[in-house]
Amino acid sequence: MKFSSKLFLYCTLYSSLCLSQNMEEGFAYLETGKYKKATTFFNKIIAIYPKNKTAEICYGRALGLSGKSKVAVLIFSDLLKKYPQDFEIKLNYAESLLWDKKYQKATGYYKKLVKEAPQSFPALLGYANTLSNLKVFDQALLYVNKALLVAPANLNALTSKKYINLGFANQYLQKRDYRTSLKILSENLTFFKEDTETLENMANVYLISKDFIKAEATYNRLGKNPENKRSALNSLALVFHLKGKNKKALQTSTTAMNTLHKNTNAKALQETKARYVQTLIWNKKYREATNLIEKLNKEYPNKNWVLILRATLNIYESDFNKSITNYNRILKNDSTSFDGNLGKANALKASGSYLQAYKSAENTLKFYKNQKDAIYFIQGLDKMFTPFASSKASYSFDNGDNEAHAYTVASELPLSTKFKVLGSYNYRTTSNSLSGLKATSNNVLAGVSYQVRNHIVLKTLIGVASSKAATNSFNQLLVNVSAKIKPFKLQNLELGYTREMQNFNAALLEREIVQNNYVINYNLNTNFKLGWFTQYYYTSQNDDNSRSLLFTSLYYKISEKPSFKAGINYQNISFKKQVPTIYFSPKRFNAYEVFFNIIKDENIANKKEWYYELTAASGFQFIENTAKQSTYRIQAKLGYKFSKRSLLNFYGTRSNIASATAAGFTFTEIGLRFKWFISRRPVFKNL
Repeated sequence: MKFSSKLFLYCTLYSSLCLSQNMEEGFAYLETGKYKKATTFFNKIIAIYPKNKTAEICYGRALGLSGKSKVAVLIFSDLLKKYPQDFEIKLNYAESLLWDKKYQKATGYYKKLVKEAPQSFPALLGYANTLSNLKVFDQALLYVNKALLVAPANLNALTSKKYINLGFANQYLQKRDYRTSLKILSENLTFFKEDTETLENMANVYLISKDFIKAEATYNRLGKNPENKRSALNSLALVFHLKGKNKKALQTSTTAMNTLHKNTNAKALQETKARYVQTLIWNKKYREATNLIEKLNKEYPNKNWVLILRATLNIYESDFNKSITNYNRILKNDSTSFDGNLGKANALKASGSYLQAYKSAENTLKFYKNQKDAIYFIQGLDKMFTPFASSKASYSFDNGDNEAHAYTVASELPLSTKFKVLGSYNYRTTSNSLSGLKATSNNVLAGVSYQVRNHIVLKTLIGVASSKAATNSFNQLLVNVSAKIKPFKLQNLELGYTREMQNFNAALLEREIVQNNYVINYNLNTNFKLGWFTQYYYTSQNDDNSRSLLFTSLYYKISEKPSFKAGINYQNISFKKQVPTIYFSPKRFNAYEVFFNIIKDENIANKKEWYYELTAASGFQFIENTAKQSTYRIQAKLGYKFSKRSLLNFYGTRSNIASATAAGFTFTEIGLRFKWFISRRPVFKNL
């Protein structure tokens, strides 16, 4: 930070005996910031009066303030040799070191000046500014306060204190000590009411700490100043987006767009148009966004801010490869671009290129040390590959007098971003109070998962089912093989085969029915909120029976935060043989239902936050030629995230929809699940 020339003129120069009418013109140039004219003026004075100390000081100041700091340092060094005890020259020499950004040298020199003259206002303020440039804000604050004791309410000192506080608050922000950061910023408002920079910094702290209510209030406060109205509206649009109110974000951004006129400066024009395009994207108005981006690209060809908008649009449209291409162009223009580096990391992650995503995020931190978004991105990526164990205990019953208790433990150990080791154990007891039958089963599975290519993941699990019933005990092979594929953007396909035991109740376990399931799952998303999921099972059994099961769901995404969707489901089941006395096996079964689902996923919940899910459905089922029967289904989950590494949730389900095992049953299950991340980071990061 620099002293104003005005400060020195009033405090030192005007008191000089050399002050005369013919130098007032030069002083005026210094006061008004016309440093080149001041340089020329005092150079002429020195040519006539080479021993005029005041003219030499003013000449040095004019040069230094006009950007020629090295020359200024030399001038004041020479003056010090001539006048080694002149305190005014010492002060000017110290300030010239500041202009030349020799902060370490300036610190030592100012320290001596403060010791020599403890009540010198320029020395105290200069020392504070030097310490501030070195980011030693606690000491800088100490000395600027001492300067204010000498000259209370001095505007230069208060301005310095404001910027020292801004820097000090930012240090606490980097440490995520939001309370202290806000406390420091609030002090600025005691002497600069409604200061724009301070309020902007406070709003930023609220945004980073996700206190969106206070962020909104602060931006509204900023917007009361007509000069800040447009920028405040742009920021409010972002706040509304983060609060999940995208329609309001678009309305706010539209209002900001309406404030633009032919005299609007280029920076404000760019920021407002960019925010407007973003709000269009957030509201899935992709065609409008595309047209506006094309128009902007013609006006501003190959400009990074336009390329960033195009890259963002491609990500929202799930065209990740195009987005990566856009980000590469951005980084070619500017390798230090924050949006380019972190945006590319997000696109790489979405495309399945996890190692490259890590590299891009880490590259962001090279240029932006401790940047919150980059750190959170890496932490989120780490969570995907951190070993975890989960356990679940459940109790189920139905109106056919069947009861079951089950306990499951599962674990996942990623050894790289591509390779995972998987394992699970399930213990289940089932009984029927009417028949007196009881049975137990133990299922153990172990296997691996491997990402063959970015959009192809193969999984294989092999294990043993060991079951014991009243008259039959057996061991059977268990198999679970699948391939998850993303054939095109917005599409997911899963092909699988499972070999499992029919263990719904004790009677079925007694019969040792082995099922071989061949599965196809297909999910299609769109950019206009519609989605379609289809599942097909073909099951062959060792009792010479087979089953076909088709389930399809057409749904509409009503909102993103929380995720809320509704739709219609259809299910069709048919068996080759009908054995109704043994298990539900209709020749024809059809079910139709409408449903809604609302969810706050555990993966997006922060620590010490609740997460939840609720699905409710109602419809009709048709079994053979019987009359239609009404159906309902309710599934709920409520959980709490204790920390980044542990969570617990309760869940329950109740349904009267016929399954492949029973018709006319009302089935209920309740359970408790605990998940714990075994380590703090991926195993391969510790190797």
